[in-house]
Amino acid sequence: MKALVTGGGGFLGGAIVRGLLRDGHRVRSFSRGPYPSLEKLGVEVLQGDLAEAANVREACCDCQVVFHVAAKAGVWGRYRDFHKVNVTGTENVIAACRQEGISRLVYTSSPGVIFAGQDMEGVDERVPYPATYKASYPQTKAAAEQLILKANDATLSTVALRPHLIWGPGDTHLIPGILERGRTGKLRKIGNTPKLVDFTYVDDAAAAHLLAAKHLLPGSSISGRVFFISQGRPMPLWDFIGRVMEAADLPAITSSVSPWLAYAAGWLSEGLYRFLPLKGEPRITRFLAEELSTAHWFDISAARRELGYEPQMSMEEGFRRLREWLHHQDTG
Repeated sequence: MKALVTGGGGFLGGAIVRGLLRDGHRVRSFSRGPYPSLEKLGVEVLQGDLAEAANVREACCDCQVVFHVAAKAGVWGRYRDFHKVNVTGTENVIAACRQEGISRLVYTSSPGVIFAGQDMEGVDERVPYPATYKASYPQTKAAAEQLILKANDATLSTVALRPHLIWGPGDTHLIPGILERGRTGKLRKIGNTPKLVDFTYVDDAAAAHLLAAKHLLPGSSISGRVFFISQGRPMPLWDFIGRVMEAADLPAITSSVSPWLAYAAGWLSEGLYRFLPLKGEPRITRFLAEELSTAHWFDISAARRELGYEPQMSMEEGFRRLREWLHHQDTG
């Protein structure tokens, strides 16, 4: 089998690529930049833009399955930039699958598509999309997810996975963001009430994608559906952040602010960045303030039942591997 992985040079995309190679499949990666490390593994690397339909069709040529992982992530930025990658890019992937006769499409979504700013405790896939969003990333990912689900038919089987807060060695988003703020003293706990949150070790997230592709056939029970993915062991958010700080030998976070104050700061920051305008992104936004002060953990029984998914990584082993990686980074 030949598989295309959009965003194959990224954190999750790279883990999926390696899993496919271990299973003996041929792999093509499609990303904006060059990735010599993938070429050394025997991966065919194509550069291109998801927003360019011709680029995407070329990437899909001769493939039997597509893992659409690439996306523009972040808590701040222009809506049109997120829409171009996340929505237009997904439209192009779906169209290319049809043009090239590809029958399986696995999409990487996010639990953020259903986040309405309130606690989500043990919820399942029946939770509806919210009426409004406070950030362009979840809004455009929700639009893309709906395109994926609507595309499912007798010739193209689609499925959307929602892994929550992917982490582990090699992370380029979650862990670096925590450590950057921790090293500069800019990290504050939001609220003092423990809120349980799900996390997904990167290897488990990749395994879920491979299982989805294996079970994805026209008319199969998973076609046209979404599945939450996590390690199935929620823990208090600030405990997780504290363990990350500990793994990097950084001091514990002791100061805190109230959720309402963090939200107000986010509202003010967004206004300043929008109307001045300022470069970069705000330290806090309304969306981020709500994410850092609410519970969000999910029922993954559907993934266990329908995909045969069972998370393998314990939190303890994950932190051990993270610490080892961080120390290796420090020592070069």
